[in-house]
Amino acid sequence: MSLVIPDTVLKQAGLSEVEGRIEFACRLFAAGKLSKSTATHWLGLSRTEFEDELLKRDLPLTIYTAKHLEQDLEALRVGSF
Repeated sequence: MSLVIPDTVLKQAGLSEVEGRIEFACRLFAAGKLSKSTATHWLGLSRTEFEDELLKRDLPLTIYTAKHLEQDLEALRVGSF
């Protein structure tokens, strides 16, 4: 499936096609909808480059979820840290 964003919409937003893809990927990552590895692969950016883009937008570099907390607590309980 492809998502088409009309040039007029990108122009109104003041974004090039590449900038639009980066913006989209950053926002999906911040919403917990896209992994960092998927985003970097799709954009053709290194992890550092993608993290720089997140920082430019004041978005978090990591998403720490309740699931992560549960995994960390379990690791502490069994002593595998």
